[in-house]
Amino acid sequence: MVFVTEDKLVAVRDPYGFRPLVMGRRSNGAVVFASETCALDLIDAKYEREVNPGEVVVVDHEGISSLCLLGHREPKQCIFEHIYFALPQSVVYGRSVYESRRLFGEILATESGVDCDVVIAVPDSGVVAALGYAAKAGVPFQQGLIRSHYVGRTFIEPSQKIRDFGVKLKLSPVRQILEGKRVVVVDDSIVRGTTSSKIVRMIKEAGAKEVHMRIASPPIKASCYYGVDTPSSEELISNRMSVEEIRDHIGCDSLAFLEFDSLKKLLGQDSPDFCYACFSGNYPVLPREEKVKRVGDFVDDGLNGSIDNIEGAWVQGPPPIDDDSELVTPLSA
Repeated sequence: MVFVTEDKLVAVRDPYGFRPLVMGRRSNGAVVFASETCALDLIDAKYEREVNPGEVVVVDHEGISSLCLLGHREPKQCIFEHIYFALPQSVVYGRSVYESRRLFGEILATESGVDCDVVIAVPDSGVVAALGYAAKAGVPFQQGLIRSHYVGRTFIEPSQKIRDFGVKLKLSPVRQILEGKRVVVVDDSIVRGTTSSKIVRMIKEAGAKEVHMRIASPPIKASCYYGVDTPSSEELISNRMSVEEIRDHIGCDSLAFLEFDSLKKLLGQDSPDFCYACFSGNYPVLPREEKVKRVGDFVDDGLNGSIDNIEGAWVQGPPPIDDDSELVTPLSA
């Protein structure tokens, strides 16, 4: 959080550091805060440091002071900042987002390579990973899908019909690049699977001979409760289907995700400092509410399965925690 009083600017970061928060300074001495470093670049501010997990930074006429809001806990930084949320020109958690995504693509090419004629990306968040894949595979990268920047993010739209229409407006295939080609399509993630199925269909209708999906993250199997409005677990396609079932569902010729172990190996000694709850369901802080995630248009998403556990459009969450002294279930390294 960042907020102001009559004479103070105050920045606070949660004790696990789930979301990033950085501090910078303009040439006139003004202190500024932002969620990622690219925002500092826009206003010609120089990056100074991250706000530490559990820290309160107070800026007033006397200068800058730092308070420890809560005792130090092992950081659990959101890995999805590097996969999707942050812009590639930013440095998040001390790492270049561009470099992370490029390496994700290289790993996919090394571990899940396939014979192809061209590599394309689902813009914009899949572009850097696709560049990494193409460079490692020695295959040309082309803009086979063109994105309109006048349409917002489709995966959070409330209605499936709105999401479907948004996909058609948002992406347009380039037939000259795709026709008669074996195409590798690199995307950052698969959430519900509906967008991916429409992209595959769109590329095949443009004349592609083969479509191979490569996803620059592990399968998303659990909801996020730390600031991201992801769907309920019942709506997440990787929580309901195997990789082969997803491949059949979205209609591509092959499908591969970034291996979870490969992701952690890439992060090296920093690996324990990241939150992987969306991949593992192993939550560093358990949700406290009894009912935690709303199911939007579950049936309209075209997924099969029982919805008996859905009552009144809410999914039952973990039982409430009575003891405030222990809110943490440690993640395995």
